Amino acid sequence: MHDVSTDSDPKPRILIVDDEAALLDLLRDALRFAGYEVATAMTGFAALDQAKTAAFDLVVLDVNLPDLDGFDVCRRIRADGNDVPVVFLTARDDQSDVHQGFTRGGDDYLTKPFSLEELDLRIRAILRRRSSSGSTNGRLECGPVAMDDGEHRVWVGDNEIELSPTEYRLLHYLLLNQGQALSKSQILDHVWRYDFDGRGAVVETYVSYLRRKLDQGSESMIKTVRGIGYALRAPEPPS
Repeated sequence: MHDVSTDSDPKPRILIVDDEAALLDLLRDALRFAGYEVATAMTGFAALDQAKTAAFDLVVLDVNLPDLDGFDVCRRIRADGNDVPVVFLTARDDQSDVHQGFTRGGDDYLTKPFSLEELDLRIRAILRRRSSSGSTNGRLECGPVAMDDGEHRVWVGDNEIELSPTEYRLLHYLLLNQGQALSKSQILDHVWRYDFDGRGAVVETYVSYLRRKLDQGSESMIKTVRGIGYALRAPEPPS
């Protein structure tokens, strides 16, 4: 896990909600070591109290809590007008449960058991997306590719290109996570709205479509990361 804090930037504040004391302590210590400021709660009502009285950059929220379930906690947070990102922790792997989590306002989920490194990567990806969307006024760039999300337009160099809705969502997700290796399952979840009952072949197909429209030379910007999936990376400058 990598330290996200710097001398000039404040530490991101994270609220962890889980009723398993041992896991709660482990997550708290690991995320503090990674450079986050961490608060904890063991019940849904305690989490709601903290969310109302303190500002957090992200909430790690267990679904199975002793009073309110995590989905209801997230719904109440959203009802209060709080758009803090929420990462669900769940022992459930049924797709209907996963879909319910996202329709209740969640941003990502991890199925138990999970690795601390994976949780850290998910958190950093969400915080990076929030920072990017807030600092670019809807404009995302990687090498010669630029996207104006407000106007729903894409350029490669000086040339505007036309994308299908699915191609656009795929490029948007890759731009938000540029440089990061994304698995096919992550791409399916985010681009196909979490409820697509498909396989990785559809990701391969749309990556192929997108490559044809983005690539101007022999080097492809969408890299295949063997054994994982894909990553969007700017072309290397000529030596």
